[in-house]
Amino acid sequence: MRVTIGTLLMLVGGIHGAIGWGLFWFRASAPLPEVLRPFAQGADHVDVKTVESEATLREFLAALLSYQPAWMTALYGVRAVFVRLLGMRQHGLPRPRRLRPEDIPMAPGSPALFFTVRHAEEEHVWVVSATDQHLDATLAVVMEPGGGPRRRFHVVTLVHYRNWAGPVYFNVIRPFHHLVVGGMARSAARAPGPA
Repeated sequence: MRVTIGTLLMLVGGIHGAIGWGLFWFRASAPLPEVLRPFAQGADHVDVKTVESEATLREFLAALLSYQPAWMTALYGVRAVFVRLLGMRQHGLPRPRRLRPEDIPMAPGSPALFFTVRHAEEEHVWVVSATDQHLDATLAVVMEPGGGPRRRFHVVTLVHYRNWAGPVYFNVIRPFHHLVVGGMARSAARAPGPA
């Protein structure tokens, strides 16, 4: 039997459809916040995970970006093998870092780990992106008031495919992506709020 790219995408999409949504989403997806609509135009994948926390935006972001348990580092190792099979490059494995709120860059064009800041407004929104040869990925966090001292945080992933490898790559990692981003959001929601 000859396996084509289309067959592979259908198979991966079918497996993801069968197990991915119910198993890996810890909260129902929320509508895309208005401030992100320009970044989402033409996106091939959009997902929104929503959590509540008493943290400030910078506290939430520092905890979000510092989250890297051992199982996540192991997934990065598996990813390194997979991207080589697709003919893509990976520049080493991300190392765990402990960021502080004051370490979070807010100026557009500033580096933020392997991302670049595209848009930021204190206590409202932070948008970063990374471009690879196969896709453009955008990570955004939008904070809005909740009830009392709690705030609602929308953690948004936007993906734009650049070539045939984009959907192949992303459909294979998509269930793990939901695990990783879900874990990051839950961890960040536990960040201590202002003293």
